[in-house]
Amino acid sequence: MAVTEDLSSRRFYHGTRADLRPGDLIELGFNSNFGKGKKAVYVYLTATLDAAIWGAELALGEGPGRIYIVEPSGPIEDDPNLTDKKYPGNPTKSYRSRHALRVTGEVMDWRGHAPEQLKAMKDNIERLTRLGFEAIED
Repeated sequence: MAVTEDLSSRRFYHGTRADLRPGDLIELGFNSNFGKGKKAVYVYLTATLDAAIWGAELALGEGPGRIYIVEPSGPIEDDPNLTDKKYPGNPTKSYRSRHALRVTGEVMDWRGHAPEQLKAMKDNIERLTRLGFEAIED
């Protein structure tokens, strides 16, 4: 798995339903936003707003989807859940880390996907779950 190099020039996002504030940490060990909600062994981030929107819209839990601007506290690597298996290379610029993400801000003016796109994505996730595929592979 390739570890991402120069992080200084990139802005990263994390989509969730959690209510967080600047300075809060997104850490390992909490229930995952996806799949069966098992304890997370990675935290996930992306360099694209679109991927963060999907994260916010598809996250488990109550409350509105939220998108945070985050700063990784350690090395990050390509997210194998989205790279190569689904999208060759890393066009979604999706990453994961075993180190906390620090919330530095929140994106307030984002627009979600069209209802039919969201329904199609949720239907596909439900179909894969019925077939025994876990949303997040550690």
